[in-house]
Amino acid sequence: MIINVSVPSPGESIVQVQLASWLVKDGDHVLKDAEIAEIDSDKATLSITAAEEGDIKILVPEGTTVDVGTHIATISVSAATKPEAGTIPPADMKAAQPAAEKQDKPVRVSPLARKAMAAHQIEPQSIMDRFGGYRISRKDVELLSQVESPEQAPEKIPAETSMKGSRDVERQKLSTLRLKLSERLVAVKNQTAMLTTFNEVDMTAIMQIRRQYKDAFQQKFGVSLGFMSFFTKAVTEALHLYPAVNAQIDGESIVYHHYTDIGIAVSAPKGLVVPVLRNTEKMSLAEIELHIKDLADKARANKITLEEMTGGTFTITNGGVFGSLMSTPILNPPQSGILGMHKVMDRPVAIGGKMEIRPMMYIALSYDHRIIDGRESVGFLVRVKEMLEDPIKLMYAGDDPVKVLLNL
Repeated sequence: MIINVSVPSPGESIVQVQLASWLVKDGDHVLKDAEIAEIDSDKATLSITAAEEGDIKILVPEGTTVDVGTHIATISVSAATKPEAGTIPPADMKAAQPAAEKQDKPVRVSPLARKAMAAHQIEPQSIMDRFGGYRISRKDVELLSQVESPEQAPEKIPAETSMKGSRDVERQKLSTLRLKLSERLVAVKNQTAMLTTFNEVDMTAIMQIRRQYKDAFQQKFGVSLGFMSFFTKAVTEALHLYPAVNAQIDGESIVYHHYTDIGIAVSAPKGLVVPVLRNTEKMSLAEIELHIKDLADKARANKITLEEMTGGTFTITNGGVFGSLMSTPILNPPQSGILGMHKVMDRPVAIGGKMEIRPMMYIALSYDHRIIDGRESVGFLVRVKEMLEDPIKLMYAGDDPVKVLLNL
């Protein structure tokens, strides 16, 4: 029996996608539910899985733009099951997995993935536990190595890929996601009155809290205590004090949100994506960290859904993970504000009339001046700064705890 492999609909408004890559070769024997291809929409990169086990025949080459519903391959399900080159038999993986989670299908590992796993000293089961599925690619190995070591030093350019003085060029077609992102960024510059205001934060208190409680936090909640939860909580409290920063323009109206859905910008393999944390005003620091980790892992593995990236009332982006000292983040329409975090650096600052070395971070707020005045933008950023420098204020909506105690 022959079954067709069709392009699924990534969302109601999407009618075309780009066939980004085939994860199998023409004629390969594929397993049921194995990922066989990736498609790029203007929202995200999604995977296509095999509905049945059989031999695949590819009909459309990668890089082609196709309509939703197009048949891109066929699978012959009448072919006899046969062993697959480059697979790991279930028996070889017994020691790496719990008895209750017996692997009943072979895992396909590409030769490049095997080489990468040896270089990073990563076991196949670690990748399966993180990303699932039954195929391991070199990209999966690289993603896991980045997730496990997010603060590693920047990679050195391998000697074999460095420039050698030739006049060669390489041309690659822009992905659908990159094209849509380009359109949105240009539209922001042309259709909003975007301004950026800056401040700096003394990170001493937060870093002290992390040093003192990181082990207990990790042991209790199973996730690291990072900077992002403090920033998300501070932003959430400040948005309630300055509702215009949490609003957006809709035609001739301003829509004010009585909740905070915070988008966290994540650098994914195919470009920047912004998964959204819903109702952060109801979350604890641990819940924020757990949600961020889950969404970031999905984004880096290209498993994020459109629903998880839809909406959002405000965005936080962290250029500091790449070493950025200062930047002007671009708005994520139709939102009216975005906070940029940057690298923490020890700098001399005046404290009580004396010079001290403190861990400092520049922060930036880009905002739509059409609905956010200078007073509100500066006030918002100052309140975020105050809560980060004195985190106990996060429990009192940014107010001084003593004043709250005295009802002042």
